[in-house]
Formats: sequence, structure tokens, C-alpha cells
Amino acid sequence: MNGGPPSRYAPPSGYGEPHLGDGWGLTRLTAPSRLFGANGLRAGPDGRVYIAQVTGSQISALNIDTAELDTVSAKGGDIVAPDDVAFGPDGTLIATEVMDGRVSVLERGRTRVLRDDVPSANGITVHRGRLFIGECREGGRLLELDLAGGEPRVLLENVPSPNAMEFGPDGMLYFPVMGANEIWRIDPDGGKHSQAERVAGDLGVPDAVKFDADGRIVSTQVHSGQVLRIDPRTGERTVLAQLNPGLDNLTFADGRLFVSNFTGEITEILGDGATRALLPGGLNWPMDLAVAHDGSVYVADGTYLYGLRPDGSLDTIGMLFSPGYPGFIRGVAVAGPGELVVTTSGGQVARYWPQRSESEFLVDGLDQLYGIALAPGGTPVVAEFGTGRVLAIHQHGPETLADGLAQPVGVAIGPDGAPLVAESGAGRVVKIVGSQKESVLDGLQRPQGLLVVDDQLYVVDAGAQSVLTVDLTTGARHTIAAGLPIGPPPGVEPKPLRGMPPFSGPQGPFAGITAGPDGTLFVAADGEGSVLALRRAAQVVT
Repeated sequence: MNGGPPSRYAPPSGYGEPHLGDGWGLTRLTAPSRLFGANGLRAGPDGRVYIAQVTGSQISALNIDTAELDTVSAKGGDIVAPDDVAFGPDGTLIATEVMDGRVSVLERGRTRVLRDDVPSANGITVHRGRLFIGECREGGRLLELDLAGGEPRVLLENVPSPNAMEFGPDGMLYFPVMGANEIWRIDPDGGKHSQAERVAGDLGVPDAVKFDADGRIVSTQVHSGQVLRIDPRTGERTVLAQLNPGLDNLTFADGRLFVSNFTGEITEILGDGATRALLPGGLNWPMDLAVAHDGSVYVADGTYLYGLRPDGSLDTIGMLFSPGYPGFIRGVAVAGPGELVVTTSGGQVARYWPQRSESEFLVDGLDQLYGIALAPGGTPVVAEFGTGRVLAIHQHGPETLADGLAQPVGVAIGPDGAPLVAESGAGRVVKIVGSQKESVLDGLQRPQGLLVVDDQLYVVDAGAQSVLTVDLTTGARHTIAAGLPIGPPPGVEPKPLRGMPPFSGPQGPFAGITAGPDGTLFVAADGEGSVLALRRAAQVVT
């Protein structure tokens, strides 16, 4: 994925001008994200393309001629983690909320919940005034929902992860089945096709189905990155475009074909294999950062792990559907050349060798992990947000170093080898000495990422949208930068993202920090989806 050259910093919408400490400069290494992921797509009655963003927890409308974006349902609003959208007979927007297991209707600026008992609600379509949805989970169901709020009708049960669906010209409901790597169809009214039929198989993990003007299936393939056209009558297949893996959905608008990617990229398929990026991809919400042995920066972006080059370009190291990827990555530490140790939102700690496409789980089943650090000797140390514990991960299992902490997230190792932990719920950083906790820095709002360089502790305070440092010897404290796009904009209170098993556990923000060999501080600016660089004046890139 391409980024861009480092640029002077200009604040994004909703954030103020940054304030820098004496002698510090600020540059943006990657472009801010236009979208925070892109999932469900649907052409609306007004001709715009409506985009559901799961991790961004918002819905946007895109003008396909000008690339102008308008927010339809904002982060922090009543619709949480929307995965797909459709429009009712009267033009009202209907969205599936995959993490909350809901279907909601947005009409005249007000939201009402239609159903809240449809786990992993994902694919959705409206056909002749009737509403159909699917549950993207193992053993998922296809349902017809009553727009008036009555009991749903079950069309099919025990489907291995059905996804974005559409009706064909034959009146049959077509849907991808990710767990089977196939496309199926069913007659929603029974009849001779009351049982599901296989239409196509041996694909690239299809996750959406739509139809072109000639009645042919067009389907995105999340694993292979192909946009496929399939004639359901003959089985003939044509690759319309080869894009990056991570494709999610597609729609036709004004006769033009657009596809979405987990990165937030919206691509127009032009024909003869040609494509045009209408919106560039970006970071969903960069979390932890680490410096590789070659000086490049690893960026943990959940679904993706990237390498950030000095020119601001991003190389995909691994992603959720690539071999050996350990899962939705949040914390990352470098254990050796080509070897990482990571935490995932699924509660796992793993060793990961991206070039070998291999990973090894050290522990599983922990409760919401974020940061990770390696103690002297290489033992991973993690903070377990859900239980308030700090754990050392040994070959024989986890060892509790401390418990009773209030929402611990970031971890670092002090000069004396003792773990330092960002206790975000208590607004402080503590040092673990034996089984005791000693306060190192208090009076913070919501500390997250930690970094130790020599005797200096650097802290990302997401609540204060600042980066500060404290001398571990003298206790002297200084603010390096404030007013950064870290955390939500002022006045926005994001709703919890409960996760999408088996793809991810609960998802929460975590703004990490690391340092390069020259002392440059790299900061995850999750509020705008970028990586920032803080440098002393002599280092500033213009």
C-alpha cells in the first residue's frame, strides 16, 4: 500500500493546532485516512455510494464524480460498527451492526433498532420491499426481517459464514459462503429451490455478491484480491481486476463498478483489467509501533501489519487472510531479525515470522491485550486490560507479576529491568517491583503507549492528546507535544466495539510509541489514521 512523502503537519478536522515543546518539530509520515476501513457498499437513491466502516464505526456517503465524502452516521452515534447497508422501499437507510448483533434503521436523522438478536449481522439486501440479512459466523442464519418489527423468518440455518448477498434476475437469493469458499443460492419463498444450491466453488474466499446489468454475478474475493465475474447459467468466469487482498464489498452506481477494501480504499473497475483508486487506502487506526533491525517501523493496524519506509510508503508485511498471520494484531515487539512477538485482540501472545509466513502461539484465552515489551532475556511482558493483571509469558504459561490494576494497556521495561505499565483507568504509570506497584508518573488522563530510552520514559496520554517525557532518575517531567490527533476528537465518545469472533475479539484504541536509532519518536495517531514523527529541531524534515 502506498503512503506519501513526509509532510508538514496540518491538523485534521475536529482537532486543534498542536503545541510543541521547545526544540521539537512535528511531521506526518503517512497521509490521514479518508475512511477508517471500508466494508459494505451500496448505491443510494441520491446516486452517492454509501460506505459502512466497521472499525471506524461510521457510515459515509461518497460522491463518485468528485470523491467528496459526507458523514451520514458519525462515530459515537447510535449505529455501532456498521458492516453493510441497504435502503428500504421509502429510501431509508438500513444497516447491520456486526459487533452488537443488531439491524438498525436511520430515517430523518433518527435511529431505531429493528432487531438486536442477530449475532454477527452482516450481509443485507432489500428486494421488492422485503428485507433479508445474514449472520457472518459459523452456523450463521439467513433471515427475512419484518420491517414493522415482527418476528423474523429463517430461510436457512447452519451456514458457514454467509456474507454480503443480492437477488439475481431469477428471483433467487445469492450469497457467498466464506467458510466453504463457495457461492450459494436459495429461493426465499421455497418451491423447488427451497434448499440451498451451490453456484460456484474453489474461489478466492468470496465475501460479497452483486449482479451486473447482464445478470452475471460479480464477486469480491477477500483472500486473493480478485474481482470475479461469474455467469450463473454457464459457470464461465472472468477476472475483472486483480487488486490487493482484503477486498470486502462492491456496488454498481450509474453503471460504474466500485469495490471496497479493509484499508479504506475505494477502487473503480474500468474494464480490461484497468482500475482507478477513487479513494486511497490508509491506516484504520494504527496501534503499536516497533523499529525493525533495518530501521524501518512496524505498524500494527489490526487487520494488517505494515512496514513504514522513510518516504512514508507502507509495505504490507501480513494481513488477516495471509498464511501464518496470528490474528488482529495490537501490540508488537521485535525479538530478533525477522522475528516479532505480538498480542492480538483474540487474547493471544504469539511469535511471528512474517517472511516465513509462520506464527507460534505462546498463550491463548487472555482478556484484552494491548502493549507488549520484552524483559531482559527476551521474556514477553503484557498487560491484560480485562483483568487488570501484568503477565510474564513463559514457555510453561503466564506468570502474574501484578494484579489489581485499573485498565492497564501499555508496557515498557525500565533501565533496571522492572516493568512499567500504563494504568489507563487510574491516569498513571506504575513500576512493578516484586508484586508491588509504585507510582512513577501520575496526574495523567488516559496513558497508553510507553517507551523507555536510557533513563527517559516517554508516554502517550491519549486522554490529553499529548506526548510527554519523565526522567526516571530525577523525576523531571516535560510535555513534548500536545493537541495531537490521538484518541477521538473532543466531544466524541466512541461506543465499545465488542469484536467479531473468530476474526477478532473486542477492539479498542491503543496509541503506541517507538523511537528510531537517531532519536526520532514515532507516534500512532489513531484519531486521524496516521503515523507522526517528533524530532528535535536539528532533525526536522521539511
